Amino acid sequence: MKVPTGPSGPYRLLARALTAGVLVSASACSLHGVMRPADAPSVEPPATSAAPSLTDAQASAALITQGELGGRWSATQGGATWRDGLLKTRTDAPDCQRLLDGLYAEDLLGEPTGARAVVGLDESGNAAQLRYQVAAYAAPSDVDAKLAWLRTLPSKCAQFTSTDVRGGRLNVTVVPSVLPGVGDAREGLRLTMSDASAANAGDGSGAAPMLTLDFAAVRVGDRAVSLTNGGLGGAAQDSTQQAVQIGTQRLQDVLAGRPPTTAPVEPTTMPVHPTTAPVKPTTRPVHPTTAPVNPLTGRPTEPLTESPADTDNTTADPADTADTADTADTADTAGTADTADTAQEG
Repeated sequence: MKVPTGPSGPYRLLARALTAGVLVSASACSLHGVMRPADAPSVEPPATSAAPSLTDAQASAALITQGELGGRWSATQGGATWRDGLLKTRTDAPDCQRLLDGLYAEDLLGEPTGARAVVGLDESGNAAQLRYQVAAYAAPSDVDAKLAWLRTLPSKCAQFTSTDVRGGRLNVTVVPSVLPGVGDAREGLRLTMSDASAANAGDGSGAAPMLTLDFAAVRVGDRAVSLTNGGLGGAAQDSTQQAVQIGTQRLQDVLAGRPPTTAPVEPTTMPVHPTTAPVKPTTRPVHPTTAPVNPLTGRPTEPLTESPADTDNTTADPADTADTADTADTADTAGTADTADTAQEG
């Protein structure tokens, strides 16, 4: 066989050999990928599923109960009508409008991303309503961002005017509210609404608040408790603080696997006991104090019999006894003397 001697001869053979080797290797790799042994283990990526930070059962167990706030609270009978009439108002200030919308929609902390539970209570004293929620959110930083925004509202929305659907104008004030130092972070606000036309009447008295509403929120990890409390008759701040204190502790207990801490409720009435002892009779049975008397001798025909108790209680005075004896002796002596005189005269 004649081997080409030109410049392209040896190089052409070398290129062909290299090309054939590359094709054989590629075919072997392809066959190995398709026809791998049946007993070769398959490699799959591990499943990564994070456990929820709050379950539905935990959220429900962390809710406060009506008995923990006092006897004047009971299960709600439904949403109050003032929510539509006063919270669905419009204002030109963006942050203040966001506050009103969030109070009406009850989502000032944003939409929960995990489990949630809600309870509503009515107060009989001033017709206030309390809505309490336990929920899980995407991250603690999301809740903290909402709390930081709420913290700016007493300065951004200290006083503003809103307009209701009928064109009526309302004066709105927002002030900070003091909360117990519980949880990882917290924020509280108090909002009041009054009739702007009454406030501008010129009598200098201003207008009484038409609505007083507390809002409070406390973060525990990526979970949070939040509530609104108030109504046309006012909002009891002690009820707001008590709900925050008890509710945060209950959530922490539930998350730690401890039995929820519940304050015992004392009964409002005590059992009635008799205040007087049974009345004993004040008079004793009446017994005769004298026996039949012999008309001739003037002495009793039979002895007087009494019970020992009566004898003790009716013991005659020694002086009286002596007088009686003297009287009897005198009578007997007189009777004897008269008899003797009669005999002598006969």
